Amino acid sequence: MPHGMEDRHVAEFRQLDDGNEVGLFAVFDGHSGADVATYLREHLFDNILNEPDFDFWTDPMEAIRRAYHRTDRKVLKMKKAGDDEGEGKGKGNVNGRRRRGGSTAVTVILINGETPVVANVGDSRAVLGDAGGAARQLSVDHEPLRERGAIESRGGFVTEVHGDVPRVDAQLAMSRAFGDRSLKEHISSDPDMCIEEVGDGAELVVLGSH
Repeated sequence: MPHGMEDRHVAEFRQLDDGNEVGLFAVFDGHSGADVATYLREHLFDNILNEPDFDFWTDPMEAIRRAYHRTDRKVLKMKKAGDDEGEGKGKGNVNGRRRRGGSTAVTVILINGETPVVANVGDSRAVLGDAGGAARQLSVDHEPLRERGAIESRGGFVTEVHGDVPRVDAQLAMSRAFGDRSLKEHISSDPDMCIEEVGDGAELVVLGSH
């Protein structure tokens, strides 16, 4: 059965109580439904900035890593009527069935207009463009062949069929994602991250998916 538009995005600035300003930008490319991408749009940045076990300003990369993992655990507990915290109760309840599907994520937190912190899971990309027209990818494509060893060590396998892209367990065309309950033992939600020192020549960061 075909699905409608499954992608979600975030583009906003927030003034925090401590005086810092953060720009929050993200693309979430959902698959097998938009439930997971929608949840990420509504909760992932809040989870990062409010990570209880690690302060974002002390160690942003560790805060992001923990928040990605914590958010994925919540995604896996979600039901059609809402998540385990009761959000969206009474909407779309289908006999309490757990939500299907999954999503990529590429997030950029721009700190005080100067320092972007980039993280991603899956194959959505962040690309930095400079004034001279050069482009440099900041994210990492999480492809099954590239991470075959990790997938097989967890008991999964990678298929290579002529005319198709490599897939985890003959299903998913990426090795990391949020959600995807049936594949979770074989894939990861661990993000790749970088803190980018942006020079005077930087023009823009483009986020996208395919």
